[in-house]
Amino acid sequence: MAQMRAFFAGGRAPGVDARARAGIDRAAAVIADIARGDVPVYGVNTGFGKLASMRIAPDDTARLQRNLILSHCAGVGDPLPRAETALMMLLKVNSLARGASGVRWELIALLEAMLAHDIWPNVPEQGSVGASGDLAPLAHMAAVMIGEGQAWGAKVDGHPVSGSEALGNAGLDPIVLGPKEGLALINGTQFSTAVALGALFDLWHLVESQIAVAALSTDAIMGSTAPLRPEIHALRGHRGQIEVAAAMRDLLEGSEIRESHREGDTRVQDPYCIRCQAQVAGAALDQLRMAAHTLAIEANAVTDNPLVFEDASVISGGNFHAEPVAMAADQIAIAIAELGAIAQRRIALMVDPTLSFDLPPFLTPEPGLNSGLMIAEVTSAALMSENKHLANPCSTDSTPTSANQEDHVSMAAHGALRLRRMVDNLAHIVGIELLCAAQGVEFRAPLQTSAPLRELVKRLRTTVPSLGEDRMVSADIGRAATLCATGLDLCSLEMGESASL
Repeated sequence: MAQMRAFFAGGRAPGVDARARAGIDRAAAVIADIARGDVPVYGVNTGFGKLASMRIAPDDTARLQRNLILSHCAGVGDPLPRAETALMMLLKVNSLARGASGVRWELIALLEAMLAHDIWPNVPEQGSVGASGDLAPLAHMAAVMIGEGQAWGAKVDGHPVSGSEALGNAGLDPIVLGPKEGLALINGTQFSTAVALGALFDLWHLVESQIAVAALSTDAIMGSTAPLRPEIHALRGHRGQIEVAAAMRDLLEGSEIRESHREGDTRVQDPYCIRCQAQVAGAALDQLRMAAHTLAIEANAVTDNPLVFEDASVISGGNFHAEPVAMAADQIAIAIAELGAIAQRRIALMVDPTLSFDLPPFLTPEPGLNSGLMIAEVTSAALMSENKHLANPCSTDSTPTSANQEDHVSMAAHGALRLRRMVDNLAHIVGIELLCAAQGVEFRAPLQTSAPLRELVKRLRTTVPSLGEDRMVSADIGRAATLCATGLDLCSLEMGESASL
């Protein structure tokens, strides 16, 4: 996973090991022999989908594959962002390099060259139902490889150009597709997987940030650290819960605010949004790790059809069905929604004078004349509610397509796409929590929070000053959200996948 995360963040694409070429060439030779023969094999010398019973003459093989790409370029909507497009291309390289797809080395080399020259196809986001592969999005990628479609590139000034021009600018030539190569390019789950992985990578920084912000909120409302004691979490045994509690204990160590109310506090228990932070965030963390494990396996998987085996058999299956990706995306969505829900309750706690343990209403020094963070809390509630709706599962939806040949589909594509908006919503919720927590801790002066949490407040104050007189806070929320989304570096958690990328 580390290689994929580094590449998604702007690093160089890892190359295909030269030792893989023997297996790739062997499978390509098997497909070439079939294309010259009389035995019908799906997608090599037959039509596609419902048209699989129609035989294709050997002389029409190249035309068959080209027509497949052009006809499947039916996507609509906004272009897929560059980072996700590049990750999709890299995942396709990874899959084809397994040597079970029957494509030539030259095709894989062209995809690698496009990545090296920073050429990324214009791939519309909508159009895949996540079965038979992400057909439309991957077709738009493949179109550039044959000189069609549109692409951006390092030598393109702000707007897409034709596929042939994008390749030509980099000194590359379009490829003429061989037998099965068009099918191998568009069968597969690489679009859904790349989008889901991209959201997970962005989310991970935010989860780490949220743990630090939650610790600051605990100090702001003078919450107890007793519920973070390790023996409580060891008795339950969940890894995520244990790690979140440990991280929060470390972050709160040395807080004068905490020490000031260890004795004489009349509150017996804090609300659940404080007392159960480790349980909720830990459960979300464990869900994200399970999703990461699934996506890591999928990133290494061969998901086109049919597949070529070492004994030269070619077998049709269904690895293109993206149900594992759809379910992983649903897991991620649920975790995002719950992290936002508990964060929003902490925000509500801090702005409510009946619950915040002597903080001023809405965290303003002159309540009444000023409204403080009143409507920032409302914004957090709106974002929380939106994420709850977006968290409804996509994998439970299906509709027959392609004349009922593809009669059950995964809906992995839009299951993954909604995650980007959910992560952005969560970043703004956590950003609002950070504004409230920093303001709340400052009201506890001269008592100080812990050293790492003081550093967190200091970083926030470089771009967002304390709130005195009312001002427009939309920009403040945006700056705080960006700070949280890019990582606060106060808490580091391993993604914990077991499959290698």
